[in-house]
Amino acid sequence: MTNHVIAGVRDIGARVFGGYAELLRIPHTARFSIGSVIACMPFPMVGMTITISVQYYYGNYSLAGALTAVQAIALAIATPVLGKLVDKFGQRQVSIPTIVVWIIAAIALTTCITNRAPEWVLYCITPFMAAIPPWGAMSRGRWTHLLKGDRVRTDRALSLCGVFDEAMWVIGNPLASTLAVISGLLAFSFTGMCVIVGALMFLTELTTEPPSQTQLAREAGMTRKEYRAREAAKAAALQSEANADGKAGRKESIWGPGLIAVCVTWFGLGAFQSAAGISIISFATEQGMKQYSGFVFACFSISSLMGALVYGAKNWIIPLWKRFYFCLAVVNLGISLFLFAHNLWTIMIIYLVIGVCQAPTWINGNQLMLHLVPPTRLTEGMAWMGAMNSIGASAGSAIAGQFIDRMGSHGGFLVVTALAIGSLAIALIGFKQIKDGTEKPTLQEVTV
Repeated sequence: MTNHVIAGVRDIGARVFGGYAELLRIPHTARFSIGSVIACMPFPMVGMTITISVQYYYGNYSLAGALTAVQAIALAIATPVLGKLVDKFGQRQVSIPTIVVWIIAAIALTTCITNRAPEWVLYCITPFMAAIPPWGAMSRGRWTHLLKGDRVRTDRALSLCGVFDEAMWVIGNPLASTLAVISGLLAFSFTGMCVIVGALMFLTELTTEPPSQTQLAREAGMTRKEYRAREAAKAAALQSEANADGKAGRKESIWGPGLIAVCVTWFGLGAFQSAAGISIISFATEQGMKQYSGFVFACFSISSLMGALVYGAKNWIIPLWKRFYFCLAVVNLGISLFLFAHNLWTIMIIYLVIGVCQAPTWINGNQLMLHLVPPTRLTEGMAWMGAMNSIGASAGSAIAGQFIDRMGSHGGFLVVTALAIGSLAIALIGFKQIKDGTEKPTLQEVTV
């Protein structure tokens, strides 16, 4: 009996992890994948560190929320610009100077917060904290380049990226809350060390880096503009074959109804999740449990990580658009229940339940990009998704901060509920565009 149980566990483990292990056994893939996760530590840690540190030194949630919003807006502006530059000039050429700017900004911001500098100084420095290379998009770009033409393994690789992303949040959130309570300087120092180590792992791995548009154009004996025009025509022809009206690829721009619908949906997703974050910190503070807030967020990430593992291990027959809307509805409606929570542990349980659909929602969005954006503009397309998410996050945290200062955490959760329901409504308005987008061919064979 015991042997049967052990054999069953091994079989399940092989089914779940076998595909991921196969991907990581490909030479050099483990190095850049893990490096990107380590280098991404500013994403989970910076926002929470700013919130906790500013509230501690200035005693003001509105200021903390406003600074987080400023950083998110700057990130929203910088991310697509950096993504476009990466596609044009290459990952190393863009990432190295960007990292230098971020490190200088982190040192300056930490010094100003701990010395209670005037608020206007914080507003001037915070935007430079958005100088973060699009590590996740660059990692996904390497996978799609490496597995070009292999749809099943490409989808699994995107799920693996989601697993690594959630592992980063599982580690980053409790670390941020713990270190920031001890010292904002300690939290930022740890983050800076992660950025340097992760960047060295990622950027020194050259064999998997996809060629930039500049390199491809040079090899073709063209200017970059001529090359992009030629390959955009190929993308138009490919998409027209699948659309009788021929409208799918009618212009060179990556923007189309499907991409716009996804980006607007990601705006709403960022808004209510950011509002939930600052509201939970306020709720935990009111209950004298602020030091545990990071662990509550980690529960969400752990649940999301498990969801990503299982989701990526299965070859789905259900259409992508159905999976997209199901996962989105679970997250949005579930997070609305925070309004009725009476203690931090209830919020943690809700997070554990809805977190299973969090990473799959992002994975589905990434898979949509394969239908909507040509491969060597994938970094730019995913960067726009992240940018809209950041813009939504800035709006959500700023609005929630104002309500929390006036009504406490309950006011924050009112904002969360309104934004979550509104986000789902926005996604449903774009139903036709998103559904049609999944029915277009993937653009893997077009090297725009």
